[in-house]
Amino acid sequence: RRWMARGLPSLLSSAFALTLPAEALVTTLAAPRRGMAALAAAGDTGALASTLLDTRPYTAPDWAEALQAPNERVELGRLPTPIHKWPVPLLEDLGVQWWIKRDDLTGFELGGNKVRKLEFLLAEAKAGGYDCVVTIGGIQSNHCRATAAAARMLGLPSYLILRTSEPDKDPGLVGNLLFDRMLGAEIRTVTPEEYGRVGSARLGEMLVEELRGAGLKPYLIPVGGSNSLGTWGYLEGVRELQTQMPAVQGLTDGRFDHVTFACGSGGTAAGIGLGMHLSGLGQRGTKVHAVGVCDSPSYFYKFVDDEILPGIGHSLPCSESWLRVIQGRGRGYAVSTPEELDIIKRVCETTGVLLDPVYSGKALYKFCETAKGSPEEFAGKSILFWHTGGGFGMYDKAEQLMTILPEGKVKRMVV
Repeated sequence: RRWMARGLPSLLSSAFALTLPAEALVTTLAAPRRGMAALAAAGDTGALASTLLDTRPYTAPDWAEALQAPNERVELGRLPTPIHKWPVPLLEDLGVQWWIKRDDLTGFELGGNKVRKLEFLLAEAKAGGYDCVVTIGGIQSNHCRATAAAARMLGLPSYLILRTSEPDKDPGLVGNLLFDRMLGAEIRTVTPEEYGRVGSARLGEMLVEELRGAGLKPYLIPVGGSNSLGTWGYLEGVRELQTQMPAVQGLTDGRFDHVTFACGSGGTAAGIGLGMHLSGLGQRGTKVHAVGVCDSPSYFYKFVDDEILPGIGHSLPCSESWLRVIQGRGRGYAVSTPEELDIIKRVCETTGVLLDPVYSGKALYKFCETAKGSPEEFAGKSILFWHTGGGFGMYDKAEQLMTILPEGKVKRMVV
């Protein structure tokens, strides 16, 4: 436990960074830098600490200036995240070219895509004088763990509502839960039935009301940080991608043919999809594929159209015209099949990139199955897999993973 608490985050971050080939450096250096990245590039290490956690004015991309943009963001992420060629052993018979954008390297204990959203959400929390944060998710929620870490660094305690089939039992210290508890987060448990009956929004409001009654001023963040404000994290992410693409060698017309990623709560899909549309990349031919790992495609289209777009001042056209949502739920949310776990193992042992079983691993598996079913659409194309992080979810699958790992790799050393 002591080793995991102190050494695991830095060890994993260092190991992942070492997997980056030279192309990652080229595309990252080609992008405009801000915050930590800018100071590091300039060698200004003395100012580095003062930039992280600073709140700064925000200006939307030119192509998004008609939207209702936030005024500021807080510096949380190690941005821009690198793009590099990805020699993944998948769809080889279709002759596709793979690249990967490493949002698993955004920082905050492998916070993944959540960090981009939290930059805007926690800026609002700071500006509004809130003194604690409330959010909600599954028992192994990456979002809740990333929120607890970022909020704690900003001096805000966290209250997490976690969904579990054993609400009266101590949840333990596996995966994300270890960091939730090390960060001092207060955890309230509910059953999946209670979650479905009451709804995530109302559960959050109930805890907010309780905390207000205790004299606190809580800031409520929805599931996955997915609301209109959080969506700006990935509108800004598309601007980042635009600045990197000119340095990527081998692209047709200077763009990717397909961009794909995992979709769990809808905010990342809304930001990337709308950003690609407004920036003109979609009109130039780049297709956006969000692989839903929980709800149906119709749910996500409705959520984006009814909940996300009105709040940022965009109404037409509907999301289905610029975003394709693929049903990738499989056997269920956070339930892995042997085929999904096998693809995670193969990718990790051949490329050094770890995918998680709940989001990115499921997404890659289902995207490849979709491509195999429509070879004429994907043959010979360039594909960018936008990695959304979530590595700590692997610990919850340790027993299942043991069944697919090769034997004979661990031996007693003769001394």
